[in-house]
Amino acid sequence: VAAPGRLLDLMRQGFVSLRQIEVFVLDEADRMLDMGFIAPIRQVASKIPSQRQTLMFSATMPGEIRSLAEQLMSNPVRLAVTPVASPPPRIEQKVYFVDSGSKVSLLVRMLSQPSATRTLIFTRTKHGANRLAEKLRRERIEVAVIHGNKSQNARQQALAAFRDGRMSVLVATDVAARGIDVDNISHVVNFDIPQESESYVHRIGRTGRAGAEGSAVSFCSPEERGRLRDIERLIQQRLTIVNASSVAGRAA
Repeated sequence: VAAPGRLLDLMRQGFVSLRQIEVFVLDEADRMLDMGFIAPIRQVASKIPSQRQTLMFSATMPGEIRSLAEQLMSNPVRLAVTPVASPPPRIEQKVYFVDSGSKVSLLVRMLSQPSATRTLIFTRTKHGANRLAEKLRRERIEVAVIHGNKSQNARQQALAAFRDGRMSVLVATDVAARGIDVDNISHVVNFDIPQESESYVHRIGRTGRAGAEGSAVSFCSPEERGRLRDIERLIQQRLTIVNASSVAGRAA
């Protein structure tokens, strides 16, 4: 059991040989792509005998995963369970229709609310996560960041700071949607509407855990409304529309 980069390092040092491997398993394959592991995965696969059983597990199935399956497998068979389409019932789901340029000021006001005790914010890209974190820091909001370009040590430190309360705000890409198990997350904010509707369910599932109440907030710009409609079709419910001007707090 290994992370791709570390496994390659051990192989180069001569400590590991894959010549006798019979079963090759890729878990969380879609998140592997988000973390930039596609090239190491291909390198590892090239060192495993072609006569093998290959298994890939993925909560979502973007085009890159289908392409990877075709490259690594012979006559692949796809098995799918019923997708997770129902968020936990105690999560309040709201959406703000806001221009892209106004999202940061709205977020700053929201984070100043007393109810926002531990907030997890999702962005679409790694660079977007870094940019947002810098803008929040300029507003004197302490924030940790976690995404695929961060080292394993940096991700663990950021997650630990968020878990033990040293940081009340964590900005992340979808790499964290299934890997974060932190109690008492009061708010999940979709700063960017996710590309894949299933990711929405995974994101907001970080709050309202173990029967607790939670709040999921989505910022939807005009160009993202199509993705929002896809999400509402998936979960078979409409998100509550809230006027952005109703959010009190520090001035934008």
